[in-house]
Amino acid sequence: MPERAVDVEGVVVRFGSVTALAGIDLRVRTGEVVAVVGHSGAGKTTLLSAMAGIVLPDAGTITVLGQPIDGLRSASSAGVAVVPQGNGLAAVLSAHENVLMPLLARAVEPGAAAARATEALDAVGLGEIHAHLVEELSGGQQQRVAVARGLALASPVLLADEPTSELDHASRAVVLTLLRARAEAGAAVVMTTHDPEAAEAADQVLHLDDGELVPG
Repeated sequence: MPERAVDVEGVVVRFGSVTALAGIDLRVRTGEVVAVVGHSGAGKTTLLSAMAGIVLPDAGTITVLGQPIDGLRSASSAGVAVVPQGNGLAAVLSAHENVLMPLLARAVEPGAAAARATEALDAVGLGEIHAHLVEELSGGQQQRVAVARGLALASPVLLADEPTSELDHASRAVVLTLLRARAEAGAAVVMTTHDPEAAEAADQVLHLDDGELVPG
């Protein structure tokens, strides 16, 4: 039976006078792809950021595989990987180096890390541009590097913020297939999206509206 991978209980996040999340409760199990949808400003990115330990809740708790999340270190220790919105790549590094560095930071043996970085870039269709600097890549190519970086970590929980943005139809299909493959390998995958095709590919769709989960 699938294991509960992510537990979010009564999470409230405020930014000054603005309540970004208003008492969110949700559960994500291993082997599941969950899509979080809603209008811009609904709280989708804030929710993923809280799960990743980037934003600390004002109230409520988040646990990943039973481990409380109280910051970036605990999220990394619990096995959370993130594909951030806007890709978050280092422009001065090559595509391969951007995928490689997080693996080395998690103490993956250098040879194995290099092989995993190459495999992940090949999987997203970027086998010919491993050595290209990020600043030399198109927006869609940069997005695929960001997805490859998240996938290469092979983490038990993958959080992807708008992973299909800036992608053409063929690349979108490849990314969605790879996210599904991570779930089938036992990971819990949570993605935010404005993309109806991406949401349709999920096992569960959660609708956020002004920081609250609402019926779809």
